[in-house]
Amino acid sequence: MGKYILKRLLLIIPMLIGISFILFVVMHIAPGDPTSVKYGLNPDISESARSNFNKIYGLDRPVLVQYATWLRRFFFLDFGDSFMDGRPVISKIMSRLPATLLLQASSFLVIFCVALPIGIISAVRRGGLFDRTMTVAVFIGYALPAFWLALLLIFFLGFKLQLFPVSGMVPWYAVYIGGFARAGDLLWHLVLPVFATAFGGVAALSRYSRSSMIEAMGQNYVLTARAKGLSERRVILVHALRNALLPIITIMGLTLPGLISGSFIFETIFAWPGMGRLGYEAIMNYDYPVVMGVAVISTFLTLLGIFLSDIAYAAADPRIRYETRRT
Repeated sequence: MGKYILKRLLLIIPMLIGISFILFVVMHIAPGDPTSVKYGLNPDISESARSNFNKIYGLDRPVLVQYATWLRRFFFLDFGDSFMDGRPVISKIMSRLPATLLLQASSFLVIFCVALPIGIISAVRRGGLFDRTMTVAVFIGYALPAFWLALLLIFFLGFKLQLFPVSGMVPWYAVYIGGFARAGDLLWHLVLPVFATAFGGVAALSRYSRSSMIEAMGQNYVLTARAKGLSERRVILVHALRNALLPIITIMGLTLPGLISGSFIFETIFAWPGMGRLGYEAIMNYDYPVVMGVAVISTFLTLLGIFLSDIAYAAADPRIRYETRRT
């Protein structure tokens, strides 16, 4: 098991470097440049000032040389300074990262806690009213564009009914209320972003859970467990569910990249002060250091999620550990 974990960890490094190189090159060949965005059409800015800006940040050098310089600094967690305000990129990201982690962790927890019971109940009561209702709901979840759902939530539950706040993480009066009230208000601000972020994941995972449970419940070991007189609850939750979890774990690992990439959209729509919104603002302003910092950390979190999924898969299936020892 230790060799398996080490092998998976070592694979993250070349993947991270390869993805960062592709992002760096694509970003630099895209139309536009930071100088034009920063100074615009200001007639008071001379060409020498623009050239000096490019020289200070190394934008006048070849792309490969720029990437080599960036990669050397990256190993020391130095992403440089922002073009827009001169702040260190790492400090800007660290100030936004907790908000993103809170939103994504909450969405991931909702997906798991809601989709798995729906899938299990639908499999146990296959063909019943609950199963048919959830099937219709899942098709709706697949059909609705996520950003459109977010806008509907804002319009109806935010503006029309005024049940939930539609933007931000905390209200302006947060500094005047106590700890418990502040925590409750934060949870209230989380409702709409989490619902919009998790809705598609719940639809997908519930269907995979249902299919996996139906397949597991038809296996011989489940029939044997029932023949031995075990309770139906124990048969389902112990014998069927444990074997059905293997493909579900894989799907959960693939859910995390979607959540992280979706943070760019949902954090912008709900004005959530997270890393995704920071990355979107940096892209609009051609702030290369911030874009690279956000992209690399997002990629690392994605690869880390896949790594944890692989470890959970190996822990749930002893055959994975056996094959690892053999190799």
